[in-house]
Amino acid sequence: MTPTDPGPREPRGIRYGGDYNPEQWPEQVWAEDVALMSEAGVDLVTVGVFAWAELQAAPGAELRAGWLDRVMELLAAAGIGVDLATATASPPPWLVRAHPEILPVTANGVSLSLGGRQHYCPSSPAYRDAAVELAGRMAGRYGGHPALELWHVGNEYGCHVPACYCEVSAAAFRRWLRERYGDDIDELNRAWGTAFWSQRYRDFDEVGPPRVAPTFPNPTQQLDFARFSDHELRACYLAEREVLRAATPEVPVTTNLMGLFRPTDGWAWAAEMDVVSLDRYPDPADSDSHVQAALVADLNRSLGSGRPWYLMEQAPGAVNWRPVNVPKNRGQFRAWSLQAVARGADAVLQFQWRASAAGAEKFHSGMVPHAGIDTRQWREVVALGAELAKLAPLAGTPVSAHVAILLDWESWWALELDSHPAGLRLPELLAELYQPLFDAGTTVDFAHPEADLGRYQLVVAPALYLVSDRAATNLTDYVGAGGTALVTYFSGIVDPDDHVRLGGYPAPWRDLLGLDVEEVSPLPPTTTVRLGGPLAHPGSAGRRWQELIRLRGAQVLLEIADGPLAGQPAATAHPHGRGSAYYLATTPDPVTLSALIAEIAARAGVPAGPSRPPGVEAVERGGHLVLINHSDTTVDTGVGDDPRSDLLSGSVVSHAVTLPPGGALVLAPPDRP
Repeated sequence: MTPTDPGPREPRGIRYGGDYNPEQWPEQVWAEDVALMSEAGVDLVTVGVFAWAELQAAPGAELRAGWLDRVMELLAAAGIGVDLATATASPPPWLVRAHPEILPVTANGVSLSLGGRQHYCPSSPAYRDAAVELAGRMAGRYGGHPALELWHVGNEYGCHVPACYCEVSAAAFRRWLRERYGDDIDELNRAWGTAFWSQRYRDFDEVGPPRVAPTFPNPTQQLDFARFSDHELRACYLAEREVLRAATPEVPVTTNLMGLFRPTDGWAWAAEMDVVSLDRYPDPADSDSHVQAALVADLNRSLGSGRPWYLMEQAPGAVNWRPVNVPKNRGQFRAWSLQAVARGADAVLQFQWRASAAGAEKFHSGMVPHAGIDTRQWREVVALGAELAKLAPLAGTPVSAHVAILLDWESWWALELDSHPAGLRLPELLAELYQPLFDAGTTVDFAHPEADLGRYQLVVAPALYLVSDRAATNLTDYVGAGGTALVTYFSGIVDPDDHVRLGGYPAPWRDLLGLDVEEVSPLPPTTTVRLGGPLAHPGSAGRRWQELIRLRGAQVLLEIADGPLAGQPAATAHPHGRGSAYYLATTPDPVTLSALIAEIAARAGVPAGPSRPPGVEAVERGGHLVLINHSDTTVDTGVGDDPRSDLLSGSVVSHAVTLPPGGALVLAPPDRP
């Protein structure tokens, strides 16, 4: 193949496009696709994610890629870059026929069949060998192609098969355990607490995955299996990445993460990615979906240590996989896309370019819908492309935050295991604490508990159940040096082996917080308790959790006002070193929680966000102020006294502006002498 070089490209700003699956369409459609892409302002497409069966007909066979050559030529000639997939996300039928052992097995022994996607055991040598071989052929054929901008390995790892329990996986798990525990079965027994329930192992060959058991499996076994399963999925990605890097060291490599997705450790994955990519599908039927979308965007930016990231997938309209699939309202596609850019995205891509006519996702929206281009959806697609082209000044610029929320996947895995005081769900807790910060216009980073926290005025630790000694010391030192921390209930409870830290909760932070928790007392789902104290209001109430607490210097901000634990602290403050540590022993109602967090943030010196009405999002990126009205009413909002140019409209505004539903402004930094 001799690719056509269109010459040097103009510098790129915010990239725009989506998943392009030309193999699903007759070749005569391709030229129309490229012409429509140019009309819409598309300059980056993901190609070949599910094309393995089209590209290779047998194990080790040469690529049947003439069709892909022609697609790449068309895109290159139009100046459209390609995020080229290794096509390994869905093994073809011939690979399953040749190696049926690659099919994954569930915890209760059911073998999953061919016919969907991701039907492979992550530990299978046959799958890995075939995938690496294909990735090598793709790199050899397209490594020098002028359209190639990015390699895309796999797709949504773990989405359908986060773990496999087959015998191949069992053998791989034993090898992983031998490495983790230094081939010392006594060390495994110590870590797993196998003296309980007569579970002591005499040899690693006796150990298996935590398959379905008569009752609760060993919790540390479950935790280690979560670690192992994440490791095996990532090993698949890394094996392909190394082949690509060897052949094309100058081409960045990515795969698409899924935000708050429990099976894959975002910190570990992002560390191995040149561009951190995100698939994000908030539900248009949820009135607060834009808040969850903001949370996930902030998380993805944080995983990449603040580097610009790519929104790799979102729906232009409806998805196909919810019980009821509501399309985006008029303007919502634009608003959520601008939100991603405001929170650090340098690309806005969709699944998919052209809505499929067949297959399981045929009712998933596309940039080109089934009804064609004389449609609202297509007009919104074209309009957004034109607007994103105006936002080049934001590309590559940072987003700064004064508040960090601590998140550790290992703690998450352990928190949501069975046989606990209550069934806590971390995403729900994160959303509850994120909401008041979002409402206040406070941009948030997420941080690993062992990361450097010194640049933040406030650090929040929501149900950080499992903490290492290093993480415990890190937070204590941060507060001692002048920082402010808010720690919630069920934090600091166990060590990395999921062993309880004895002596009273939260053992590593009792001195930091100035209290001891003697006993936890979860509340039934429909039960609330009244709250009193200096920060309470007449309707203040707590839910989900309460505790028996012995104060050791902490000041009470909220207290339980009725029930068996009446008089017990519900929120406290305690000085430590040059800083302050706050503790939350219940989940207050939204009004009380907002007031509490506002008080703590003010004491911590967190700058107040720009004043604006409810439903209006405000974010600063690279000195630009982005305002988006997510409400269904027209609102007036302040923009400051200095005149600022709106990149979207070209007009100059100051003082106050009117934003219709879905309206947005991207204001350049003020013009100052």
